[in-house]
Amino acid sequence: MSGRIERTGAPGPPARPVEPGRGERVADWADGRLGINALAKSQMRKIFPDHWSFMFGEICLYSFLILILTGTYLTLFFEPSMAEVTYDGPYVPLKGLLVSRAYESTVDISMEVRGGLLIRQIHHWAAVVFVAAMLVHMMRVFFTGAFRKPREINWLFGWTLLFLGIITGLTGYSLPDDMLSGTGIRFAQGAILSVPVIGTYLSFFLFGGEFPGNDIIARLYPIHILLLPGIMLGLVVAHLILVFYHKHTQFAGPGRTEKNVVGAPFLPIYIAKAGGFFFLVFGVLAIMGAVASINPVWAIGPYRPDLVSTGAQPDWYLGFSEGLIRVMPSWEINAWGHTLELGVFIPFTLFPLILLAIGVYPFIESWVKGDKREHHIADRPRNAPVRTGLGVAWLGVFAVLMVGGGNDLWATHFHLSINAITWFVRIGFFVVPVIAFFVTHRICLGLQRRDRDKVLHGRETGTIKRLPHGEYIEVHEALSQAELYTLTAHEQPRPYEIGPLVDANGVARKVGRSDRLRARLARAMYGPKAQVPKATPEEYLAIQRGEGEHH
Repeated sequence: MSGRIERTGAPGPPARPVEPGRGERVADWADGRLGINALAKSQMRKIFPDHWSFMFGEICLYSFLILILTGTYLTLFFEPSMAEVTYDGPYVPLKGLLVSRAYESTVDISMEVRGGLLIRQIHHWAAVVFVAAMLVHMMRVFFTGAFRKPREINWLFGWTLLFLGIITGLTGYSLPDDMLSGTGIRFAQGAILSVPVIGTYLSFFLFGGEFPGNDIIARLYPIHILLLPGIMLGLVVAHLILVFYHKHTQFAGPGRTEKNVVGAPFLPIYIAKAGGFFFLVFGVLAIMGAVASINPVWAIGPYRPDLVSTGAQPDWYLGFSEGLIRVMPSWEINAWGHTLELGVFIPFTLFPLILLAIGVYPFIESWVKGDKREHHIADRPRNAPVRTGLGVAWLGVFAVLMVGGGNDLWATHFHLSINAITWFVRIGFFVVPVIAFFVTHRICLGLQRRDRDKVLHGRETGTIKRLPHGEYIEVHEALSQAELYTLTAHEQPRPYEIGPLVDANGVARKVGRSDRLRARLARAMYGPKAQVPKATPEEYLAIQRGEGEHH
């Protein structure tokens, strides 16, 4: 039995051991069976670096937790049934209308359940913020190269969470069975029907017969509240475990190496900051839910298969998939009594492929670079111009398709021709990413040249000085050692080379197509045109001695 021995200063008989408290006994019992004490000692003092861009990952996590909390509350009152009932609730404009039980329960949550409308709107806003934060978080990871070894698997976890988040959002706003969600389901059903051969069978299986059927809400409900959130919760836990195991990336700076982390311990500093940030995110979402109406189903009305609401738009994260279908020419192929709707099937296929492009990139870069080392120092985006350009090009495609997804609203709000908008999106889909890549690439090289000049000559002060022989120069202020380290700590890998095609004996070497492709990609990504040589210590010392060019 563990305990403490208390002794007084005066000699006397040994003091009796003090009995441990109930809490201490419970802790000892749990530690003896679970090893919690050893785990806490090793993990609670884990060091986390601090940077403003790291907060996007935390917003993802906190939004997800808020989604679970508010979603649990909503499940207590929502009825996922398409059975028709006559509305007889407090909202007068709907009285006497035939509506589904799902729609009626959604209106009841908004009108009659105490706090129901607030919780509904917090839930919806949290979903919008969750996907937005995931996208921004993944872009931060992408642009800084934080996906490199050993974090490739964690990148795939994040990519899968983004994809599942989009699908979960689609199933979620389809549940109320209002005109907007019904139009979205109809849109999805049309895309499913475009799948060759099996499209019709898939649609009948999902809807239980002809659209809209009587089963779609009941089938989407367990997928939305149980299957997808369960998978996502498991992925979030695995993602956090790998973050703890691999440690968090950090930006270059004095004292920061690939083998250490400079920052604050998880307990108590980081956990206190994280707790405060959680309540800040919750508070912002609560304010948004209280003052900004989103998806007012009572005003939109119940879904009717023979009607389509004007200006119907999905949540923003599905806007680019809708844009693909809206601007695609209505191509079709008729053969052997079957019709292949290319105008729908091609965009339906491109939607996951565009997302897949960012999912596989880490493995492509690793293969091209041939680097097997672990990386814990994040890149500055300017020091990886090709990667940064590709990321901005992907975002350019995303933005152009978002315009296509809302082409009717752009036309009505800005008094433009919808045909002109459609052709702009069709051309922009191919042109904008190319322009975005080259502009971003040039900006990154320009920033690299500025960093090189700043290292060698110092910071511009704005002070003009006239030399004895009449020349005017600007006085530069030397950088600190910490700033010099930050600007020169990045690596500049040499591109992979095939080597001589003929050996010393004059025999031609066999070079595979994959090696040739890898060499071309390596020259494009890491060749002389892809990076500006950073300043060397020799150049810096020569400038300081006045042997090189000066200002």
